[in-house]
Amino acid sequence: MWVERPHSTLRAWLGVSAITASLFVFLTTELMPVGLLTPLSTSLNISVGVAGLMVTLQGVSAGLGVPFIVAWTRRVNRRVLLSTLLAILALGNLITAISPDYATILTTRLVMGFASGVFWAIGVSMAMRLVPERQANRAAAVVMSGISIATVVGIPLGTFLESLTSWRTTFLIWSGLSVLVFVAVAVMIPSLPSENAVSVREVFGLPFKNVPLRSVLFTVVLFVLGHFGAYTFVRPFLEDNAAATPVFITVVLMIFGVAGAAGNFVAGHTVAKNLRGSFVVGCAGLVVSLLLLLAIGDGQAGAIVALILWGISFGVVQLCQVNMTLAAAPDTFEAAMSLNTMAYNTSIALGALFGGLFADHSGVTSVVWFGVALTAASLLLNLSTGRKTSRV
Repeated sequence: MWVERPHSTLRAWLGVSAITASLFVFLTTELMPVGLLTPLSTSLNISVGVAGLMVTLQGVSAGLGVPFIVAWTRRVNRRVLLSTLLAILALGNLITAISPDYATILTTRLVMGFASGVFWAIGVSMAMRLVPERQANRAAAVVMSGISIATVVGIPLGTFLESLTSWRTTFLIWSGLSVLVFVAVAVMIPSLPSENAVSVREVFGLPFKNVPLRSVLFTVVLFVLGHFGAYTFVRPFLEDNAAATPVFITVVLMIFGVAGAAGNFVAGHTVAKNLRGSFVVGCAGLVVSLLLLLAIGDGQAGAIVALILWGISFGVVQLCQVNMTLAAAPDTFEAAMSLNTMAYNTSIALGALFGGLFADHSGVTSVVWFGVALTAASLLLNLSTGRKTSRV
């Protein structure tokens, strides 16, 4: 899969850093509404559940479109492709900031979702190609740390900026950040011609031929449904149950992100030794943390404890699921990641959609129970098929 590259070590890792920054702006843009649901719904005169469609629609397009776009662009230089995706992101954030109505915002998020999905499919493999094979796993872990940076810095910062200015200003700032990352990618990443070109038919044929990959995809669907169904509505849950203020929401989201970084760091050391065990422990942690949120989340101290465990557990399963995909399909990793992205982002969308329905009809506490049920189902599935999905 890898060939020793003629790039200097410094330029290679600068390129990895640029891809990590790309993940940061893509993920924060996708999940920014999580921290802004209340002001968004108030400003646009819509319900909290309807506001959650900003996450849902972007997830739908990111998930359903990515296998096709990755296959159709299979001969496009990956640096050129990533630059194009970042340009779309910058423009989309700008349009969101100045949109006159919610319909325009949803349409824009739908288009941005296509760009986001393609990034998730190609980003990790790009980083792994920049460095020698022996450092590929480290490069993947560095890129995935962008998830933790987004949750530690990005989403809480967006929430804080909104409290000082407005949600429109927040998206305008993120448009500017996307432009800066676009420049970084153009300067730091060398030419990366496409490798392992796979047609649409071959992409969709992988799960039928590759049983371990199919098991991984089902596992991913369940835990993502559960996690994001609950996480999308964590702000209204804390406001209703723990009398949380905007400042407390900002702080607790930062704590969640720090915990996620810790989980990512721990998993970086454990996945090579026991990939299946790492995922089982992480997924069990998701279940327990959500139960804790229900049990003691009516107090701010209890909510913090629950979100610390939730963040650590999510950091672990995030890195595990990428390594599980690589282990299941090492020779067609980019194509397999496009399917992973389809499953992951579609599940984000459905999780937000189902969570919105529960929130509007049964209250936000029911959304957390939804998360418990689905993460527990993912754990049980992995326990029954884990030996296959952990195959190297």
